[in-house]
Parts: sequence; C-alpha cells; structure tokens
Amino acid sequence: MADKSAYGAAGVDLGAGNRAVEMMGAAVRSTYGPEVLLGIGAYGGLYDASRLRGMRAPVLVASTDGVGTKTIVAGMLDSYETIGVDIVNHCVDDILVQGAEPLFFLDYIAMPALDPSVVARVVGGVAAACRAAGCALLGGETAEMPDVYAPGELDLVGTVIGLVERDAVIDGATISAGDVLLGLPSAGLHTNGFSLVRRIFRPEDYARHEPDLGRTLGEALLEPHLSYLPHVRALRGAGTIKGLAHLTGGGFVDNLPRILPEGLAAVVERDAWETPPLFARIEAAGGVDHDEMYRVFNMGIGMVVVVAPEEAEAMRAVAPGGAYAIGRVAPQGEGPRVVLA
Repeated sequence: MADKSAYGAAGVDLGAGNRAVEMMGAAVRSTYGPEVLLGIGAYGGLYDASRLRGMRAPVLVASTDGVGTKTIVAGMLDSYETIGVDIVNHCVDDILVQGAEPLFFLDYIAMPALDPSVVARVVGGVAAACRAAGCALLGGETAEMPDVYAPGELDLVGTVIGLVERDAVIDGATISAGDVLLGLPSAGLHTNGFSLVRRIFRPEDYARHEPDLGRTLGEALLEPHLSYLPHVRALRGAGTIKGLAHLTGGGFVDNLPRILPEGLAAVVERDAWETPPLFARIEAAGGVDHDEMYRVFNMGIGMVVVVAPEEAEAMRAVAPGGAYAIGRVAPQGEGPRVVLA
C-alpha cells in the first residue's frame, strides 16, 4: 500500500523502502561469512579485519563504478538480475588488475519511485555474483529520488574493497618491449557502449531472434560482465603477470596505456582473434568507423594480460575459457601508445 503521508504526496514511499529491505534480506545474508559482524539494516557494515594481521604488508584496494545506461535495456527486457551481476563483476575486475582479491561490496540503487520487487531482483543478482567471488555484500543504499530520475529509470552503482600483499601488487612496472599481450575473451559488451547501442537499435529490435547470435539481440546485449577472478588465479599459478588491463570504457585505445611504462606502446593484432558477430552487427547497423569500435567496445576481449614471451604459451594453456596471443609490447618511438595492426 502506498504511503499516504505528506512525504508520500511528495513522491517518496517510506513503506516501499522497508518492503525492499525485507525482500532482499535473505539474498544479502547469503553472502556473509564469519567476518561480517553487522550487515543489512545497520548504519555501517562491520567487517572483521583480523585477517590483515596474518599478512606481511597488506594493501587495501578500492573501486567504484556503475552499470551506466545498460539499465535502460535491462528495464525494457525485464532482466534486472543480470545488471546486478554486471556491477559486481565490473568492480571486481577493476581491483583485480592490481592483483587484489575482493573482501566486501556495497551497492547503490536509485529510482524515481521504489519498486521493491525490482530492487530485490537487482540485489539478487548482486548477491549471486558476490557469492561467486567470495566477497560479502556488506551493505548499500536504496534511494527513492523523484524529479531526479525519469519514471521507469534505474541507476546502479557499486563499490568494492579488496586486499593484496604489497609485494604482489600488479602495477606494470616490469613491462618491457617484447612482452606478449594475452587477450581473455569477453562475454559480450559487458557494461560499456550502451548509449551508442541504444541509438543504433530500436526497442522493438531487442526481441527479434538473430540466427548469427543464436538468441535474441536483447539477450546478447544483456549477457553479464565476466569476472576474471578465476582466470587471474589460474594464470598466477603458471607464471608472472606483469600487467593487466580491464577493457571497459575507452576500449583498447584508452585502457592499455594506463598500464604501460613511459616509452612503450601496445601493438594489437586485430586478426589474432575472431570478433564475435554482435560487434560486427553494431558496426554495420550504426555505420561506426572500424577504428572507433576499438575505442568504444571491448571487441570480444575483456581483459588483456601482459606476460614475458617465454611464459606466454604455458599461461595460455591454463586460462579458463582460453586466451589469445593478441599482440606485443614495443618501443613507442614517435607513434601512438596503442597501434591497431
């Protein structure tokens, strides 16, 4: 029943927030381990940090990100659990590039008018991804904000806190010319490029089955962001990771330079892997320049791993889901920092 108070008349239903908390409670608590002292319902989540005492030089790593306008497509297709998985895996991958393992996660959901069932479905996806990553969903915020968001809209943001030994931090400092770029396949667009995608395709296009995609366009677009946590764990057991680049907004062109020492460039061989058909469909339907595609989208590679050439084959062999040798590190000279060959 809607709130009949003056606050309710202003567009904020206090009862809806309470119902949302009740509906998401079991999913949130399913992520708790013994480290969680206080979680859902508390003003601040409490997490036992005694694990740090057993480390030589513990370093906390934090990251915040959002799902962006992928939420609009999810809303059109009534697929809210998927974006919950998206936000966790995106944030986990962002701290993974420094070598950190996730400890706990916080989410933020904002809507013009709270729909408790939608909130519970989003949080259900968040909780499922947290369980898979071995991190606690320690808390969060569900905000009802009429006049800030248009009817039917949803914003989803997450923050992750992780942990790594200082001498195990991956910072790219040892990357040198001749190193190999390994590409770990993506599951699709992940969480980037949706503002462009929504301009290219009409809402009625999403429900159409596409033989080359093996499913509907909407299902392909909403395929959740992959977590590369198991991949990096396996690779670290087989050799030394010199650098990791998570291909999010900015694609290859903007993300690879973030991990390269000065004076070095990444040479990406675009024919080293088969670009999934979804990207070709976007490029053709939108008349997008081929080079621009590599700055907007991941083009089928979600994470780039930089390794020494003598370790490349051994590390490829253990990568879950496979890995492509997609290029090399070279002296930059007078050229750009990323060369799309």
